[in-house]
Amino acid sequence: MTLQVSSPAFAEGDRIPGQFTADGADVSPELRWSGAPKNTQSFALICEDPDAPRGTWTHWVLFNLPADRSSLAEGVPAEKELPGGARQGKNDFGKIGYGGPSPPKGKPHRYFFKVYALDTTLNLPAGATRQQVLDAIKGHIVAEGQLMGLYGR
Repeated sequence: MTLQVSSPAFAEGDRIPGQFTADGADVSPELRWSGAPKNTQSFALICEDPDAPRGTWTHWVLFNLPADRSSLAEGVPAEKELPGGARQGKNDFGKIGYGGPSPPKGKPHRYFFKVYALDTTLNLPAGATRQQVLDAIKGHIVAEGQLMGLYGR
């Protein structure tokens, strides 16, 4: 099944506004999703840049979002645990929470905000890596969707 993922900040394939990048306030954009199946127990979110010079760069890891959630407000705080039990992982900047686009000069990079509906909650600690989350969700994804934005310098 497919989740519909959107943001009031930018449309699919559009430029990510500067406030959501390392060149601005570096806050996470508001995200919304719909279409989760009834057996959804939690959501996970990964934001990544597959165009980074050294391979896919992880900008955000968030998991165990409660199943009754269908959005994230702008500016999710960079805390290990959020109200409701959600946990944030470590990004490739070595920090907890969201780290906005920060590409080298040149062609714009693509940033994928991927949302996964899961039939379980993950038994992972806050600070888990993207790969740990991807390994843990195997066999538990009941729906997924993504929103892609562009950013370049």
